[in-house]
Order: sequence, then C-alpha cells, then structure tokens
Amino acid sequence: MSTSSAPVPTRPHALPTTESGRRVTFVPPRPRARTSRRVRRRRLALGAVAVAGAVALGASAIGALAGSSGLQLPPMPPVFPGTVFTPSADDGFIDDGMQVSLWDDDLPAISRLDPELLAAMRAAEARAADDGIRLGVTSGWRSAAYQQWLLDDRIASVGEETARAYVATPEQSRHVSGDAIDIGPVDAQYWLISYGSEFGICQTYGNEPWHFELATTPGSECPPMRTDANG
Repeated sequence: MSTSSAPVPTRPHALPTTESGRRVTFVPPRPRARTSRRVRRRRLALGAVAVAGAVALGASAIGALAGSSGLQLPPMPPVFPGTVFTPSADDGFIDDGMQVSLWDDDLPAISRLDPELLAAMRAAEARAADDGIRLGVTSGWRSAAYQQWLLDDRIASVGEETARAYVATPEQSRHVSGDAIDIGPVDAQYWLISYGSEFGICQTYGNEPWHFELATTPGSECPPMRTDANG
C-alpha cells in the first residue's frame, strides 16, 4: 500500500526571519501630518522677524564696538531694495548720440557750467559759425552721482585701468565742478583744437579730443596736455 505525504501548507504572507530564526516585524511609518497654510505663513513671518532682530542686534554691536574703540564709522546710506540709480537731466545727463546747444540754459548741463567757460565757448561758437562750424555739446556739468555712475559703468565694461583713463572720480572730475565741456561733432573738435586758444579754450587730455577746458589766457598757447583722466 502506497502512502503519500500530505502537502505542507504554505504561509504566503509569512514574515522573513533572521539567521537565528527570529521573525522580523515591520512597522509601517505613520503618515506625516500636513502643515496648514496658515501655520506655514505664521512660521515664515516669525522667521522674518527673527532675521530682522538679528540684523538690528548686529548693527548695535558694531556701533558699540566703534564707540568703545573711538573708531568713526561713516553713516550708512538708506537701502532701497531693487532701486538702481538712473541719471536724469537734473544730473546733467544728455542722451547718447545727442548734442545740445550752448544756449540751452534750461538744462543743468549748460546752466551749471562755470560762467567764464560758458562765455568763452559762446564767443568761440560765434567765430566758428563764420567757418560753417557748429559746436554741439555732448556733455557739460555733471552731478557727483552721475559721474560715479559713469565710472562704475565703464569699469564694469572695460576694466578699472582703462576706465580710469577716460572717466575721473567725482572728486577729480572737472565736469562735476563745471569746468569742462565735451564738444562734437569731429569737425567742431578740430576747429576748437586749432583756434580755441584765442578764447582761452584748450584740449586738456591727450586721449580725449572732445574734452575742453578754460586753461589759458585768451590769445596764449595752451599748456601741455595731460595724458588722460588719470593725469
């Protein structure tokens, strides 16, 4: 008589065991509660307050340190995020490619020039007109902020060394003091280089044939030119 062993029942969902035969129990992670939008906004607001407090505390600490050491710190300018300086006509700005008249007294670029320089330029213009030459002003007086903007912009474009050869600092600029004027077009520049000394007007930078100043006694020779805006 043949005998057959009964099939051994299987446990399809049996848990795995370790080598020692102990069963491993898995505990499913608890679902993470979702933070409400209102709570998130509150946390963000509290974080912003904390950052502002830290900044204020740091500024107070710096001030206290400066006071105890006798160090004089310059006043901090107000910061307006996202604001960028843009020169306007009030700063002496003249659009690129444009030339204004020596008689545009409503423009600060003209009205804030040194009166003696402006008078000499107007006298030279009257003489140049006899030769069919018109003197156009491409730049005159500039505010210190405009001059700094020009310098920063040129440094960003061509590097500091090249920039400083053409654009002086606000403290050194003859435009900021009202003692310099830039003239165009090219034929007007050459005319002033040739005859400007009769009116005391001279090209003063060797690399800028458009830049003129009242630099000599009318009728006398112009002094030697400086190499560039650096001297």
